[in-house]
Amino acid sequence: MSDPVTPVRRLRGKDVGIPPRQLDFRLSEELPRWFYGNNATASLFVAVLSASFPPGEQFFVRSVNHFKDRVTDPRLRAQVAGFTGQEIIHSREHDRLNEALRARDIDAEVPERAVAAAIWLIDRLFPARFRLACTGQAEHLTALLAEEILAGEAFRSLIDDRLVEMWLWHALEELEHKAVSYDVYDVVGNRRVERLLAEPALLATVGLATLGSWAWLLASTGTWRRPDDLRTGMRLLFGSDGLLGGIWPRLKEFRQPNFHPAQRDTVGLEQLWRDRLFGPDGTLNDQLRHRSA
Repeated sequence: MSDPVTPVRRLRGKDVGIPPRQLDFRLSEELPRWFYGNNATASLFVAVLSASFPPGEQFFVRSVNHFKDRVTDPRLRAQVAGFTGQEIIHSREHDRLNEALRARDIDAEVPERAVAAAIWLIDRLFPARFRLACTGQAEHLTALLAEEILAGEAFRSLIDDRLVEMWLWHALEELEHKAVSYDVYDVVGNRRVERLLAEPALLATVGLATLGSWAWLLASTGTWRRPDDLRTGMRLLFGSDGLLGGIWPRLKEFRQPNFHPAQRDTVGLEQLWRDRLFGPDGTLNDQLRHRSA
């Protein structure tokens, strides 16, 4: 009599370092309207970022999962599952933050709709593989932003204490899954010409939607009539030590012939914040629905 065959358990996201953590952030009623550096200009830009995440991350998930049946490696399949779970939860929590912003007279629905319209255009203009290249470029940008948030002190010192852990969690998970879309793109046929075109395609659609809706918020809140606030906000965002100041020059890395997201080693940074947020004394353990995540 032959021995019974033990079924092989399918790998999940948490088995490959990309656990979808079921968090339920409790947003304080005392959250101020200008929550970033007590500055309207910068706060409105961060609000636009938050508003762009739900439609943006839904696009990322669609782009990657369009090709999931062509992924045969069990580890990469598990990474795709973890990536999908993390992005879905990010969208949900930023939806909740966007509701809180609307309650503070920041109309996050305008940038959300603008970005969604830009993505609708991308979906209809470009084939699936080019959309995946665009996802890889956008994930490169979010990984750079995540690294800035976790490695630098400026963001953590400027954003309101009642929001900082939400952004730290999001940044950590962006680094955990930063290579997934690119690895799927490698499977389906990585073409450098598509990577060269991805950035201008995104700038002409999502970039314009982002900047246009930010300008609308600056006008609708009257911030455009406050030159001191505008100057300070621009410095906080685009100055040499600002949130985005060091990111733009590195976007071109995606266009390099031998680019891969893992070339930038963030393993130690990820572990540092994984321990701080979810270790034995992690500051977010009380907001985890399932501690084993």
